[in-house]
Amino acid sequence: MNRDQRQALALAGVFQAAVVVDELARTGRYDTRAWETLIKATVDPRPDQFADIYGDDLANLSVGINAARKLLDHPPAGSQVMRYMLSIQLLATRARKDPALMSQLGERLERIQQQAHHLGPTHDNVVLALGELYSDTLSTLRYRIVVKGDPELLKTPHMAERVRAVLLSGVRFSLLWRQQGGHRWQILLTRKRIKQTLDELRSSME
Repeated sequence: MNRDQRQALALAGVFQAAVVVDELARTGRYDTRAWETLIKATVDPRPDQFADIYGDDLANLSVGINAARKLLDHPPAGSQVMRYMLSIQLLATRARKDPALMSQLGERLERIQQQAHHLGPTHDNVVLALGELYSDTLSTLRYRIVVKGDPELLKTPHMAERVRAVLLSGVRFSLLWRQQGGHRWQILLTRKRIKQTLDELRSSME
């Protein structure tokens, strides 16, 4: 797998997080496979190889791949998913500039990984721990992501922690995208190349 493909898949992970956050906030429902892929990627911060991040199956990122292909081609005005994707990218950029915060994220994720090993990566207690980690770290930055949806749904602790856990997953994929050489301006300047790479990856799934 070349660098363009790794970048495109990492970006698809950010889009997948944005889609799941939007679905959760509006309806309380989500694509189970997309959700599990995001959470599993987050509780395994140091995989042996790149493909392990998405379970070595491109179909696990199909929600993100399809959303990225659509929104990079013709982004509709006022798209919440596009807004969440860009907001996650900005939050990740702010986080990278705070070494103490990044260190805290790494230490806490290692403990959560041990918890996930015993309980399973998508156990409620693990998701709760991920949501609390987001609250204790990323939500303390000056820039915050405002999630819009059903106010009653978002008030429930269970749903709020799920949303925070997915936002954390989005930041994890955004940081991965930067590690693979991705840059914020690429989304605007090279979106045709990104979409072409995603199209090729999508074709390989069929």
